Amino acid sequence: MRFIYNIYGVRFILGIIAFALVSLSLVVSHMLIRDMASEEHGKMELWAEAMRSFNNADDNTDMNLVLKVINENNSIPVIVMDENDIVQTYRNVDFVADNAVDSLKAVTSIGKSLRRKGKYIRIGVDEQSSKPSYIYVCYDESKTLRRLAVFPYIQWSVVLFFVVAVMFAILASKKAEQNKVWVGLSKETAHQLGTPISSLMAWAEILKESYPDDELLGEMQKDVDRLRLIADRFSKIGSVPELADINIICVLNRVVDYMDRRTSAKVTFIKRYEVDEMIVRANALLFEWVVENICKNAVDAMSGVNGVITFDVFRDNGFNVIEISDTGKGIRKKDIKNVFKPGFTTKRRGWGLGLSLARRIIEEYHNGKIYVKCSEVGKGSTIRIELL
Repeated sequence: MRFIYNIYGVRFILGIIAFALVSLSLVVSHMLIRDMASEEHGKMELWAEAMRSFNNADDNTDMNLVLKVINENNSIPVIVMDENDIVQTYRNVDFVADNAVDSLKAVTSIGKSLRRKGKYIRIGVDEQSSKPSYIYVCYDESKTLRRLAVFPYIQWSVVLFFVVAVMFAILASKKAEQNKVWVGLSKETAHQLGTPISSLMAWAEILKESYPDDELLGEMQKDVDRLRLIADRFSKIGSVPELADINIICVLNRVVDYMDRRTSAKVTFIKRYEVDEMIVRANALLFEWVVENICKNAVDAMSGVNGVITFDVFRDNGFNVIEISDTGKGIRKKDIKNVFKPGFTTKRRGWGLGLSLARRIIEEYHNGKIYVKCSEVGKGSTIRIELL
């Protein structure tokens, strides 16, 4: 649980830091963009005033200053149009056209669009006459300002990418650490079981010599063999298992027979096989372990009452499918996504490793799938295994 809290704590802190950085970047960029837009608007007012002086020039007008102001605008797109939307001149406008006529149409279209958006300054021409006319200095943001407006989003994307990358790295590191713990625990368990199992095997042989006709010694030998099998399974965790072509039907029959003999008579096992033989590439010992874990969980889910565990075997869309259903208490919807996670359990006793190991065996060692096909509280669950 501490691991889970630490992960959520780290993710929360990273989220807060990312949000603060992005917010600060957006605020600063917005202020900078606003200041630059205001500055460009001031330059356009000065440029429009220069155009007004140029159009109303007299002997006292300093044309050198006027022309200098007009020619110094090398970044802000500007289009000068008269009252009839006829382009008089333009500067720094980007467009694509094949000829002069198309160029004029493109510039005119851009100018009209700027006027509709209110991005223009109206100046009077020939103001001394009885009917003064007007021209419109239409302008747009410079390339620098447009690029600056996009920058916060690029920065936000970069920050988000690094936050996500760090989160995945932390989770992957913790998961790898967990896997090492489970593998080490499994191998240590197998090692610790080895010595007492060897002793039990020796004592069983001695008892056979002393009491050759005792029927209970046969059952004892089966349980000793069972312990040896369990130790062998634990020793294989973390190692690449040897796969062979096996008949899943035979494996299921062994597991069902074993569980049937050691389970309450209140539990009924039903086998519904659509095929007589199903050959898959698998490790028989590990696959038996998967089925046993599912069956034990199903028996526990029945809580000592009458119930049924059903095994359905069939082929579906190229997959070899095994579905194990029970009539137990079912799984709550909010828990379905967690049942295969290490440490998750609804039982008072247990480490919550059975289904986690089952998923690892099926998905990592056999390249298959295992998931909860359906479950309803109070009615039971169905777990589906798909193998190639």
